[in-house]
Amino acid sequence: MSKVDRQEEKPARQDVAPAPTALSLAPGELSPPMQAYFAKCEEKLGFVPNVLAAYAHDNAKLEAFAAFYNDLMLAPSGLSKLEREMIAVVVSSINRCYYCLTAHGAAVRQLSGDPVLGEMMVMNYRAADLSPRHRAMLDFAAKLTERSHEIGEEDRQALREAGFDDKAVWDIAAVASFFNMSNRMASAVDMRPNREYHAEAR
Repeated sequence: MSKVDRQEEKPARQDVAPAPTALSLAPGELSPPMQAYFAKCEEKLGFVPNVLAAYAHDNAKLEAFAAFYNDLMLAPSGLSKLEREMIAVVVSSINRCYYCLTAHGAAVRQLSGDPVLGEMMVMNYRAADLSPRHRAMLDFAAKLTERSHEIGEEDRQALREAGFDDKAVWDIAAVASFFNMSNRMASAVDMRPNREYHAEAR
């Protein structure tokens, strides 16, 4: 191959519709609540997120995952939905989780109305102009991800001083911990994000 040929070579297109995971798991029979949940996703998003399709081989696991996710990310909390998504992206950035960075990076862009903030959360949250509250929140999530054994009372106190009560401290830890688990599961099975996420809120 000549030097000119090498310069002109382009990677294959990466936007083909992906299978949810690298595993050959046939979809199981969904319970009526999960059928309704999938229908709601189609109506609201225009697609079923591949993370749900991945869990659909086992209805019990799907129900458990969906219930825990919805409680952490959507239920009333001392954290806003955007703050929870910011935690998800920072944790996923440290863990280099392709699925969660793509899906939740899109959520940060949508909820904030700021595509630049979304990119900063994906690349390096420390480059963003953040409030003391958000910097403390993300520093805690990052430390919990990288060096959980070093978390001590001084870390919890830093969150309190930034304005979080103890229930919010719990929620920060719970969201960060959930995405550490989800990142590892997604990487283990090569979970692929839906194509639609890439273009959202840009």
